[in-house]
Amino acid sequence: MGKAYMGKEYKGKSFKSGNSVAIRMPAALGIEPDGEWSVERHDDKIVLTPKNRHPARLDVDSFWGKASPMVHVPSPPEDFERRPSDRKQ
Repeated sequence: MGKAYMGKEYKGKSFKSGNSVAIRMPAALGIEPDGEWSVERHDDKIVLTPKNRHPARLDVDSFWGKASPMVHVPSPPEDFERRPSDRKQ
């Protein structure tokens, strides 16, 4: 669901499912099946929020051996005098 659908109105349909009422959502919303949702009622509105959304995982196995060899980059010269407590004994 990466797109913003603000302002566009879609029609859903409620129906009986066992002892519950379900709402069929249009495919145009891009909602994946078997998702978990938090449901809140605010006055005359019902707000659905996806739960347990896992961030995309990065497969680092494909990176192995692809990076250039690491090279030591020396620290820049210091333009200030070191404190006595920082000086090596």
